[in-house]
Amino acid sequence: MPGIVRRLAAGLSERFASTWRLLSDTTIFLSRTSIFPQYEQELKDLRARLASAGTSDTVANEVRRELVAMRETLRLNGYDLTLGSLELALRGFRNDAALSEGFRRMVLFIGRRSLWALAGDENHRALHDHLEQALEGRTEEDILQKHYLWYQWNNGLLTISGADTETKDDFEELLQWCEQPENRLRLLGYMKRNR
Repeated sequence: MPGIVRRLAAGLSERFASTWRLLSDTTIFLSRTSIFPQYEQELKDLRARLASAGTSDTVANEVRRELVAMRETLRLNGYDLTLGSLELALRGFRNDAALSEGFRRMVLFIGRRSLWALAGDENHRALHDHLEQALEGRTEEDILQKHYLWYQWNNGLLTISGADTETKDDFEELLQWCEQPENRLRLLGYMKRNR
């Protein structure tokens, strides 16, 4: 049921957004994915048609219909277009002084198809134990990486830093994992619930 509500809300917001804004938002989102090259020319063509349309509502409405259809296809393929306005920054290491800067502790487990995280006020080791206990019964193969992190949301920017418990090699693994655009979006999508 929540999926239907989300799609309905997305459809309504698209109906009221200007066509230029819709084109811009779609371009920004797709530019953060690995599928952007598949859509790049189509987006350029839509932009050119819209620019040459002047005050023609007919052309603007055609472009809007094509954009809405494109966005619906992306949603059906599992993409969350609301993530286009969010940014992820991975920045070095922090210690407990990060609390005074507004950061929170988090433990993140990365699996083949899932992410699991637990944020809280306890130290990272305690958070790790709580998360492991919550995931009891999963095989060790389901969890590919474990990370001890600090995170902070500042408007649409999610900043993540390694904690003292995180090794340099483990943080490097996280950086490499986040080099994949879809993994960055996956992490942003998961973490937007913790804003």
